[in-house]
Amino acid sequence: MIFLIDMNSPVVILLLILGCAALIAVIALIIYKILHPKLKQDKKIDEEKALQEELNRVLEPIDDEKISKDIQNYQSDEDKKQDKEN
Repeated sequence: MIFLIDMNSPVVILLLILGCAALIAVIALIIYKILHPKLKQDKKIDEEKALQEELNRVLEPIDDEKISKDIQNYQSDEDKKQDKEN
């Protein structure tokens, strides 16, 4: 069989590379168009719930009773100071 185009020519190799890149781009576009609406629907998040989860992740509960009482007393002292000023 005789080929009309030499398969080792740089132009043919370039066209093959561009063709493969175009095929990958088309497949990626099709996947994006199929999955994008589904991803938009899943992103509905309750802000209050997200905020509470973030606070629970960042803040650590106080296990020591002495420290917990000190914090409660400090808050009470601050309230007393505000009451005296008013």
